[in-house]
Amino acid sequence: MTARAKPDLYAIAWRLPMIIWQGLFFVGPLAFMVAMSFFLVKNYRMQPAFQFQNWERVLSRGFFWDAYFLTLWIALLATVVASAVAFPASYFLAFKVKDNVRRWAVFFLIIPFFTSYLVRIFAWQVILAQQGVINAGLSFLGLGPWQMLNTKFGTMVGYLTLCLPLAVILQTFALANIDRRLIEAAHNLGCGRLRTVFTVVVPLAKTGLVVAAVFCFILSFGDFVAPYYLGGSTPPTLSIMIVDTSKSGQQWPRAAVVAIMMIVTLLAVAVSAIGYAYRKRT
Repeated sequence: MTARAKPDLYAIAWRLPMIIWQGLFFVGPLAFMVAMSFFLVKNYRMQPAFQFQNWERVLSRGFFWDAYFLTLWIALLATVVASAVAFPASYFLAFKVKDNVRRWAVFFLIIPFFTSYLVRIFAWQVILAQQGVINAGLSFLGLGPWQMLNTKFGTMVGYLTLCLPLAVILQTFALANIDRRLIEAAHNLGCGRLRTVFTVVVPLAKTGLVVAAVFCFILSFGDFVAPYYLGGSTPPTLSIMIVDTSKSGQQWPRAAVVAIMMIVTLLAVAVSAIGYAYRKRT
């Protein structure tokens, strides 16, 4: 019989802070929110219970599914647009400039995160307004004005403000780590530039590209600021519905149902995407 391996107390001690942190600030609140989704509200006060009324009421309403698919569609669109727009810039930074220039470019891409996202959205309100900078230029050219604020276009601008710098950074790191000899070998074998990008570069950077897209989707799907301040909150996304539901008769349990549906969707998309990113080609 082989002796059992003793637990590594040193490794456990280093893992404990992360485990405790995740338990206190993620698992614990998530468990409470799941439990709260079964509570009842009577006379504007929550009462502990184990009833499925909130789930039945929320999931049986058409306005919830309208908001759900709207949020899903806009988040997917923002992810595709951000990934597509970021790729040429990332490719240029990874292959066409010197390391020093790339470092400065990444630094400037990080700078927007020094400022509050809400402040940047307020700045876009001024730019996209009916009398804003863009419409003033379009009016001068006889092409406007156009309604850009309180539209889905405004929401998309807010999502890209949040996601695009991060997508460029993550894609740049993924592309910069590709072995240049593989690209040169493809060229030597007669592979054109565009074909090399899709048959060599993209597969080699697949993990980083997918991770960047996942971040874009997560940030867009759960964002409240852009659809509220730039999209006009009509029709509402799920994040706006959570606020509206909690304000309507203190229905925090029903808001918890909406939040849980969002978390389940995000986990399903993240797990599927990461599984695809790390799946080896057969």
